[in-house]
Amino acid sequence: MTTDMTGATGTTGLRRLAEAVLSAQPLADVLEHPVRVAGPVEISSLLNRMAVRLGAPEFRLTDDGDELGVFERVLSEHLALRSHDLDPHLPAEEIDRTAGSVTAHGFDGLCVREEVAARDGGPPLVAYSAGTRGAPAVVIISPCGMPARLAERWMRFLARDHHVLTWESRGLFGAAEDAAMPPAEVEAQAGDLLAVMDHFGVGRAHLMCLCGGAVIGLAAAHRDAAGGSAARVGSLSLWHGDFAGVAAAEKTSHQQNLAALMKMGAEGPDRAAAIHPVLCQTMLSAVPPDLAHLVVYPYATAGLLFRYCRLNGTIMETDVTPWLEELRLPVLVVTSTDDRTAHPDGSKVVARTLPDATLHVRQHGDHISLFKGDADLMCLVGDFIDSLP
Repeated sequence: MTTDMTGATGTTGLRRLAEAVLSAQPLADVLEHPVRVAGPVEISSLLNRMAVRLGAPEFRLTDDGDELGVFERVLSEHLALRSHDLDPHLPAEEIDRTAGSVTAHGFDGLCVREEVAARDGGPPLVAYSAGTRGAPAVVIISPCGMPARLAERWMRFLARDHHVLTWESRGLFGAAEDAAMPPAEVEAQAGDLLAVMDHFGVGRAHLMCLCGGAVIGLAAAHRDAAGGSAARVGSLSLWHGDFAGVAAAEKTSHQQNLAALMKMGAEGPDRAAAIHPVLCQTMLSAVPPDLAHLVVYPYATAGLLFRYCRLNGTIMETDVTPWLEELRLPVLVVTSTDDRTAHPDGSKVVARTLPDATLHVRQHGDHISLFKGDADLMCLVGDFIDSLP
């Protein structure tokens, strides 16, 4: 036994297991239950006692990883179950203590989770709030279809001095496949952002927009500028924006291929089911193993994929340039020379067209690494927000 830095007792392996199960929960929730994963069957009882304690689905362990599906293999690699790391006979009190400590000090302890009524009366949004209410507000707009946990490091950093909000794409979380399809228009997705701000009593905020979230953030700022009422968007930062719809900008092969597949998948559920295997392999070849269990979420089922193609396809088709010249507010635009996912030229075109933009081009920094919250990037956003009037 060891004592961790939170004061809770438990083995290192048990704590790692609890952290892995919690972060894997969004993907595990939408797969067939019990969720099959590779691992020694002798720790099956321990794994499922921890899963019950954390509110995760039941798992079924198998020694034969070859029989698993694509997403079951992703979860298996993430959980990395090994019998020599875990004592299958640990008492229930030890599991409870470890689960409670990990929950309290993880994403679920950082954030308050609430359901937010949609402005159009459709399915509610799942939104998260961290930090002190009443402090300067930051809304993180993650890429469409990504679990909120993907932005945890950014939320944890910003919540020290700000009231931080984020949400998960409507129609892709909760009982998504049983609910009505939400409007796919970017304008509607920008409306969801404002609904989240209203719910948490935030009148004005900095919008931190990641990847395709940059399109939604710019749509909200455009709506703000055209509304003639009190401004809701005080400033923006656009991080490795996916501006595939900007006609004047170069696109990577990834953007071109994904946009084409999104368009096909949006044609209908049957079409989405037909291209599902192709998209699964495309995504898995482009994401690092340590984030795969989060990034592949909207591809997990054919039903989710259809909804994702509708929502994200619209984002990728949107040319934001007609909105930019009227957005007279401070904007930080960040990209890197070696982003092979979202071409840096899109960010450069956007920065050139905005009246008050600061462009920061890193020499190195792949697209997915953005979500790891490197220290230099955190300093960059902190300094930018602190410099605002």
